[in-house]
Order: sequence, then structure tokens, then C-alpha cells
Amino acid sequence: MKALKYILFLLLIAIIGLAIYIAVQPNEFEVSRTRTIKAPAPVVYNNVIDFKNWEAWSSWAEADPDMKITLPEQTNGVGGSYSWEDKDGIGTMKTIETTPNTSIQQQMQFADFPSSNISWNFKQNEDGTTDATWTISGKDLPFGFKAFTTFMGGMEKQIAPHYERSLEKLDSIVQESMKVYTINVNGETEYGGGFYLYKTTSSTSANISQLIGKQFGEIMSYMTQNNMESSGMPFTIYNEMNSENSSVIMSNAIPVRDRVIVDKVSEVLCGYIPKTKVLKTTLKGNYTNLPEAWEGTMTYLSENGLEQSDLKPFEIYANDPGNFPNPADWITEIYVPIK
Repeated sequence: MKALKYILFLLLIAIIGLAIYIAVQPNEFEVSRTRTIKAPAPVVYNNVIDFKNWEAWSSWAEADPDMKITLPEQTNGVGGSYSWEDKDGIGTMKTIETTPNTSIQQQMQFADFPSSNISWNFKQNEDGTTDATWTISGKDLPFGFKAFTTFMGGMEKQIAPHYERSLEKLDSIVQESMKVYTINVNGETEYGGGFYLYKTTSSTSANISQLIGKQFGEIMSYMTQNNMESSGMPFTIYNEMNSENSSVIMSNAIPVRDRVIVDKVSEVLCGYIPKTKVLKTTLKGNYTNLPEAWEGTMTYLSENGLEQSDLKPFEIYANDPGNFPNPADWITEIYVPIK
């Protein structure tokens, strides 16, 4: 009997000691992880800001296929939310504040535990990658919550591996989303024609992107200096294309409403494309897919017995990449004038 009382006394001391240990644990917590994602900040932000995308990269969803996720009518932006139910209880997440492409503030409530603050920060690097930092924090923690986290090994142990795996999956998914493209040969149509300002240069496949950007910049600078406005999207005319050495002679152009009399010393000239019948192809996706789009266009031309006219083929950049950070959203229209 004395032995039993002694054991109970030791057990009581252990319980009191554990209770004291739990009570003196910090009243707040924070867990944070950062991953450098190979994508521009707006592309990463646009994925994270919409809860309908979370299941695809959530480590918790990956670990528990039976998790039930419920999406309300609004999942995107401030006021967007979602909820989930798993073996441990029911949770909800809601976006309460955003700074587009820079940060997201959210609030999470899980079971009967205190609510937690979730924050995302996106820092774009000079090489085009983004440092994505995901943080969860809580304060004024009650005894029961501290007891739970103590027995489970702490919040760092419980959350950090999930954050690391989720960020890894997010990186992969975002990169794949930027590779998506479609090519559609629209068929025969008519191009309305018009005046344009242009500069001509030669390039290779290695430097064509840099030269196109430089040429457009110089034309726009000329237009600004002379108070001119464009009347359409920029385009490139391919005067000569040599497939053997991957070189081209091209004229980069910006449409204008009327004919422009340029200075004799100016490198920027004015040209005109008449109204003409064309074969049109539309590429939606990164410009790196243009060779395939051109190949498909020329194949269609040959297989359908269409003959090019004396006018040079050209491609129009139908939307501004500055407004569409994901290359998968870029639209290029290819026009081959035909007889």
C-alpha cells in the first residue's frame, strides 16, 4: 500500500512538473520558410492569391487524400476563403489584406485552437526568380494549445516540413504553368493594312529577342520626342530568313494612323502595308514557341496549295508582356500575305 502511495505521489509530482513546464512555454509562436521560385513575382502571387489553386500544391492534401476541401463562391483576393476537414478537425482560411505581387495577409482558424496569422511575401530577384516567404504566427496561446504543441513536438516540427514540401510543389507547378502554349492556324483572312514606323536590322537566333526589344525602345523614344501615338500593337516584318544559319533581316515596327515624314538623318523610317489577303496563325504562349508556330504555318501553306505574295510575312505581338507576367498568356499573330 505504501508503495502505491509512493508511486501516486511521484506521478503527481511528474504531472505538476509537466504542467509547470507547459505553462512556462512561450505564449506565441512563429514558423517561416522561404523558397526561391523560378518565376516572376506576379506569376507566383497570382497562383497563391486564389485558394482554388492550393489543393494542387498543399502538402497536407498530398499527405491526406481523404481531406475534404470546400471552395466558396469567392476564392480570389481580399475576402476569398476556403475550408477543409480532416481527421483532426475543421479549418478555415481567409484573405484579409493584399499588396498585389508583393504580400498577402490571411487568417486561419482550425478546430477550437486560437486563430493564427498567415503571411506571404514575394521578393523578385534580378534574375527573374522570386523569394517566396510563407509564415504562420500566433500569440496569447492558452494552456491547452501549448500542451497540444508540446506533446506534438512543437509547431516548428509540425508545420515546417509541410511548408517546405508545399513550396517545392508550388515552384514546380508555377514553372509548368509558364510552359503551356497553343498554336492555331486560323486560316485565310484579310489584313487591313496601314502606315507604320520601323527600324531594320539583322540578327541571329541568339540575339533576336534583345534586338527586338532595343529596336522597339528606340522607335517609341522617337515617337515620344515627336508627340506621336501608336495606332496598334508592335510587329516584326521578316524581310529575309535564312534557316541554314538561323539569321534574319527584320524590320521592327509600330503602327501609326497617318503617313509620317521623317528626317533624312533619322534611322526610324515610315512604311506602309496595303490591305491584303493573308494566312493567319495565332500562338498563345512564350515567344520561344514561335519557330514551331512558323513551321506549322508554312506547312499549312504548302499542304493547302497557297502561294505567298510579294509582301513580306510579319508577326504582331497582340498583348503587352508587361501586363501579362505569365508567358503562357502572351499572344502573337503570324500573317503570311498570299496571292
